[in-house]
Amino acid sequence: MKTAVFSTREYDRKFLDEANRKFKHELTYHAESLHRTTATMAAGCPAVCAFVDDQLDGPTLATLAAGGTRLIALRSAGFNNVDLASAEKLKMTVMRVPAYSPEAVAEHAVALMLALNRNTHHAYNRVREGNFDLNGLVGFNIAGKTVGIVGTGKIGAALAQIMKGFGCSLLGYDKYHSPACLALGIRYVELADLLKESDIVSLHCPLLPDTKHLINAKTIKLMKRGSMLINTARGALIDTHAVIEALKERDHLSYLGIDVYEEEGPLFFADLSSTIIQDDAFERLTTFPNVVITGHQGFLTREALTQIAEITLSNISDFESGRQKSENLVKSNN
Repeated sequence: MKTAVFSTREYDRKFLDEANRKFKHELTYHAESLHRTTATMAAGCPAVCAFVDDQLDGPTLATLAAGGTRLIALRSAGFNNVDLASAEKLKMTVMRVPAYSPEAVAEHAVALMLALNRNTHHAYNRVREGNFDLNGLVGFNIAGKTVGIVGTGKIGAALAQIMKGFGCSLLGYDKYHSPACLALGIRYVELADLLKESDIVSLHCPLLPDTKHLINAKTIKLMKRGSMLINTARGALIDTHAVIEALKERDHLSYLGIDVYEEEGPLFFADLSSTIIQDDAFERLTTFPNVVITGHQGFLTREALTQIAEITLSNISDFESGRQKSENLVKSNN
C-alpha cells in the first residue's frame, strides 16, 4: 500500500526498510512532521504513518481524508495526538503499536534513576576536565527503597521486575491489577498513598483527560521528602511549572528524571544546538543540578525499533486485507 511516512529519521528508514522486505509496501519518507500544513504531502496515499509528536487534529485529518487517506498507522503506543472523534466522522481507521519491547522504556527509566542517584552526569563532566574530586557526588543505595509505579501495564511490569531485582519494595497505582506485578509482590494502593510512601515514583500511564497533570502542585506536596520523580511516559502527566517550583523549594522533590516534556513538540527529535530555545520553562529545568533530561529516547533500542517497524507495517497489511487486529485498533470513546 502506498504510505506517506512522516517525522522520519535515519534510524526510522533503516528499520522500516528492513521490515518492508517482507511486506513490500510503497513507502514515501518525509522528514517533516505531520500537521495541517504538511498534510497535503500525503495526497494520493491511502495510508499515513505518524509518530508521537505529529499533530493529527481535526483540520489535519480532514486534509488527509480529502487527499484519499483512509488509514492512520501510528508507529507508537500513545495516541493522545489524534483527534479520534474527527477520525471517526471522516471514516478513517487509526491503528497503533500497543506494545513494543517494554523493557526498552523500563530500562531507560532505571538509567535515569541511576544517573540522578549517583550523579553520573556530573561525574562524567568532572573527569573529562581532569577533576576527580568526589565532593557533591554522594548518592544512596536503591536496594531497600520503595518504588512507586504509576501505571502497571507492560512497561510498568517490566520496571517492577527490574526494581524487584534491585531489592526494592514495590507499590502500584492502576485500575487494573496486573497478575505479573502481583506475582512480584507489588502492593496496589491509591495514588496519594503511593506518593507518600515512595522514595522513587516512576510514571508509566497513558495521557488521558483524567491523567493530565497527574503530578501537580497539590500531589507533589504529598510526596515523600527527598523523593525522586521519573517520567518516561507522556510529558503532560507532569505540570512543569509546579515541578519547577518544587525543585526550587528542595523539600518534597529532590530529583527529576524525564525523557518526555509536555511542550516537547517544537524541541525534540531535532538538532537545535545552534539556535536559541524559546521555551523558558524547559530552559529553567536544564539549570537544576538534580535534573536529568533526555529527548524522548526511551524507545530507541534495536529491538524496539524492529518491533515498531514490523507491527506498523503489519497493521498496514491487515488494513489492506480487511483483517485488522482489534487490539491494534484505536477507537473514539465518544
